[in-house]
Amino acid sequence: MYRKVDPSPNPPSNFDLPFEGKLSEDNRWVIMAKIIPWSEFEAEYAQNFTVSTGAPAKSFRIALGALIIKERLGTSDSETVEQIRENPYLQYFIGMTTYSDASPFDSSMFVHFRQRIGVNLINKINEKMVKEQTELPGEEVEKKSSGISEHKNQGKLILDATCAPADIKYPTDLGLLNQGREYTEKIIDALHTQIKSPGKKKPRTYRNTARKAYLTVAKNRKPSRKVRRKAIKKQLQYIKRNLAHIDGMGELQSLRKYYYRMLLVATEVYRQQLWMYENKKNSIDDRIVSLTQPHIRPIVRGKAGKSVEFGAKLSASCRNGYVFLDRISWDNFNESVDLKKQVEEFKRFTGFYPESIHVDRIYRTRENRAWCKERGIRMSGPPLGRPPTNISKSTKKQAQSDERIRNSIEGKFGEAKRRFSLGRVMAKLSNTSGTAIAITFLVMNLSSLLRQAFWLFSVYFRTNSFFQVFYLY
Repeated sequence: MYRKVDPSPNPPSNFDLPFEGKLSEDNRWVIMAKIIPWSEFEAEYAQNFTVSTGAPAKSFRIALGALIIKERLGTSDSETVEQIRENPYLQYFIGMTTYSDASPFDSSMFVHFRQRIGVNLINKINEKMVKEQTELPGEEVEKKSSGISEHKNQGKLILDATCAPADIKYPTDLGLLNQGREYTEKIIDALHTQIKSPGKKKPRTYRNTARKAYLTVAKNRKPSRKVRRKAIKKQLQYIKRNLAHIDGMGELQSLRKYYYRMLLVATEVYRQQLWMYENKKNSIDDRIVSLTQPHIRPIVRGKAGKSVEFGAKLSASCRNGYVFLDRISWDNFNESVDLKKQVEEFKRFTGFYPESIHVDRIYRTRENRAWCKERGIRMSGPPLGRPPTNISKSTKKQAQSDERIRNSIEGKFGEAKRRFSLGRVMAKLSNTSGTAIAITFLVMNLSSLLRQAFWLFSVYFRTNSFFQVFYLY
């Protein structure tokens, strides 16, 4: 059950403290609470709750505010709850009106918050927040009254893609088979405990022998190809025997949901590894690299030191220093196909096409060049064909300027991975991982708006101080 609550922030002076004093107006959490458009997306969040009975659910502001606090502070789920319990400013940020020493919710609620607030909702909040804070009052009305043509290109659009690595162990064929074998052994133990048939013995799995055979090769620093193939063959045989025992035992409908899911994953891993072993291949479509997170796929990036990453691939755009998540996928894709959609999103957001697009080589296809030329958009980079022998200074200067502009989105990716949690996504489910990634971009833009607000406050304070001293003398 969900009870609608007005999420709009109250004045900090109305927040009840158990001791004398009031919350400061220039605190960062108070300022960020004013920036976020809480009330405009309350109804969309409430659609997740269709049942009118039961315990009341946590409000939208509590759910989104807790996710923002966790990402901003870089803490775990349980530590975030403790921070909120101890800090009155954090309690004000999530919509509480009175300071309380009790925990506002259990740390396990973060999983439900990530499931209810999806990627699309976070992207809408991100765009609305940036648009409200960067657009001057009456700017849209002034454009229409002045008769400015909507076809006049303005601004710069920067596009790029990156990968958000997941928190998994580096996958190897032998390691995946050993893990799959261990899961099938646990399933056999669970089925034997549930059946409890008198006089029926548990099938033999040879688990000690199988583990010893795995460790013999796994502890070898550089096993040869022949040794690895022999070890993989043994693990395949052990899994095949275990799967046959599971089919013979029956009673699969009585398995816990977790075990049944792991059985399906282990069976698919066995099929893929058997095909690669028989055909002497190193890759297969939709290859599973983690039994606990089977949605993760290897993303070939070709970066120095990391030719392959395991996680979600992202396609993002940078507009006026603010980054927006345009696409997220667990399968590898060519980011150049997103250029047209991203440009149209820029037009929907601003009302006009960009003056120039700054991208790397993979975006500069003939189709994309022709599409941009029709709309009067200049694409960065050299033209197609053989480079000229004599390059003018203006051309070199333009190329250097374009490259400096394009580097800004690389800096944003670096900030997201070093300062925030994009460098290692700790969420385990595909939908919760997507929410965690989208929250990173929202908090990055929120941090930029916060710095801008502090800068305006400092300028205002210095200007007033100057005039006070001037009139005093």
